[in-house]
Amino acid sequence: MAPNRHSKKLASAGNICASFTVLTAIWAVVACISNSNTLPSPLAVLDFMVAEAIAGPLFLETGATLLRVGVSLLISMALGSAIGIFLGLRPAADRFFDSWVVLFLNIPAVVVIVLAYVWLGLNEFAALVAIAVNKIPNVVVVMREGARSLDPQYADMANVFRLTIARKIRNVILPQLYPFVAASIRSGFSLIWKIVLVVELLGRPNGVGFQIHLHFQLFDVAGILGYALTFVVVMLGVEFFLLQPAEQHAHRWRMHG
Repeated sequence: MAPNRHSKKLASAGNICASFTVLTAIWAVVACISNSNTLPSPLAVLDFMVAEAIAGPLFLETGATLLRVGVSLLISMALGSAIGIFLGLRPAADRFFDSWVVLFLNIPAVVVIVLAYVWLGLNEFAALVAIAVNKIPNVVVVMREGARSLDPQYADMANVFRLTIARKIRNVILPQLYPFVAASIRSGFSLIWKIVLVVELLGRPNGVGFQIHLHFQLFDVAGILGYALTFVVVMLGVEFFLLQPAEQHAHRWRMHG
């Protein structure tokens, strides 16, 4: 079983590398044919990334953005999970607040960001609030479904064995919610980092989004692509090496249960 899984992972990694190699080759050919400053070659973008990494800004700006992603994800997961579980366990409250959830799901992210900056000022607190508000409704929807799917037989078993509330939450409720938490984190991560870039572009003095805005003003496409690709690579690494294994581990409980 283990060697088989290992070979599947190697095959998947090989397919990913081959796919990105073909994409890079197409990019290089199109850049060579167009011979335009607005479409630099992969080597030109790589040279920019190496130069920025040596000088230092690449790591500092990427780190600032990554920190905002992590903090806002924690905030949105904490608040969204609490609200979603409450609504999932309270049908009356769910019926009353369902229209609120739908409303916030459909408000454009840029509107929330602009209003947060107008109402709270151009500061870090406003940035984190804007990011969290954009993500919380998605977490609410996923965790509400998780709370609805709780098996009442497990609750009855916990009552028979007279488990304390703390042990009931830890040993009965949370294991059933793990797959939904993992799915919410994974989907939220892919959404939040894109929102963070817009937040930085509109109102922060650092981060990948700020650098993209700065190089856009200079019409430096190599700089735009360099910072964008750097952060995309970081996000793909988090996705493949942290989030996907965590989600598979979370679903293992339900498969064996």
